[in-house]
Amino acid sequence: MDDPDITALVKRLSRPHSSGGVVIERAAILAAGADFPEVMDWILAHSGTPETTASTARSSGLHGSRTNDANAPSARNPLRFVLPAGTLS
Repeated sequence: MDDPDITALVKRLSRPHSSGGVVIERAAILAAGADFPEVMDWILAHSGTPETTASTARSSGLHGSRTNDANAPSARNPLRFVLPAGTLS
């Protein structure tokens, strides 16, 4: 994929973010069938950052460590990426 194709894909899949920029879901990129590594490189090269989520308090109980495990997929792979305002214009 070349730069204009990736820009068009990101414009199509992203939505406004409260920061004034846009947010794009990791799952949307994967579902689009695009070259995922290339798109991720483009996002990072254009100051895209993984959206941080507030950590929840560790729950107790038998399975408490499973729900807040640091090795959980959501901790390893951010679900969304935020691009700053003006990136897609």
